Amino acid sequence: MCIARLAPCRRPRHGSVARMCGRYASSRRPEDLAGIFEIEKWEPEEALEPDYNVAPTKEVYAVLDRPLRDAEDRRPVRQLRKLKWGLVPSWAKTPEGGARMINARAETVHEKPSYRRAFAARRCVLPADGYYEWVTGQAERDLEVEGKKKRPRKQPYFVTPADGSVFAMAGLYEFWRDKTLPDEHPLAWWVTCSVITTEAETTPLGVAPKEGPQALADIHPRMPLMLTPDRWDAWLDPARTDVDDLRTLLEPPPHGLMRAYPVSTAVSSVKNNGPELLTELEAPEEGTLF
Repeated sequence: MCIARLAPCRRPRHGSVARMCGRYASSRRPEDLAGIFEIEKWEPEEALEPDYNVAPTKEVYAVLDRPLRDAEDRRPVRQLRKLKWGLVPSWAKTPEGGARMINARAETVHEKPSYRRAFAARRCVLPADGYYEWVTGQAERDLEVEGKKKRPRKQPYFVTPADGSVFAMAGLYEFWRDKTLPDEHPLAWWVTCSVITTEAETTPLGVAPKEGPQALADIHPRMPLMLTPDRWDAWLDPARTDVDDLRTLLEPPPHGLMRAYPVSTAVSSVKNNGPELLTELEAPEEGTLF
């Protein structure tokens, strides 16, 4: 079940703000994630294959706390579920817009109609190895932020925790009912998700490449909001519904936790998928105007 055919990443129109292109890697097995996040429920037969080029509309792993389906005990249980990346609001008439709603901005997620209900009640963690982003020169990126120029893809970089730990992205999930299908149809309900992003760090990377960007903000103005383990329980707790309280969890992680390095431009095509996409290059393949 796909939301839509994946299209090339669209950059902001005039007057809009820069958004991330949306590509990450997720290679950990469910049994490993179960240990990392203390997951109580997951279905081995629904395991996803390692994906080194996760793109919008794909199925992805999400960690969430909610009661088990049809269980008498309504206490939340930590689960590993498969969701579709690209959030479809419950009130949407059709799911077509989901491919565009892959990111929710931390600064406005509590007030935007598409996200505010999920922010209050349906939060998740999207585990990853790290994410990809493409570097261009400062002048071009400034024009992108202003919505005056489409940013051409150049050298891709992979951003990942410097200590090799899981990259736990703050996310939201939502349910959408396809009213054209009967209740018993397996595709009657869609469960979709979005990654929360925040302003990219301007401080030095924990491990920076020999040449090129020295801070995440040198790569892109935004970054996924990574949750450190001390925030996982609070973020996933469905009993926490106070918006002001939840917004305190949107603070960026401590500086210096990340590393970034250049990878092959092969990742620019969603047709390519394999561990070789994570191989660090000695030098960028494309000029980055640094």
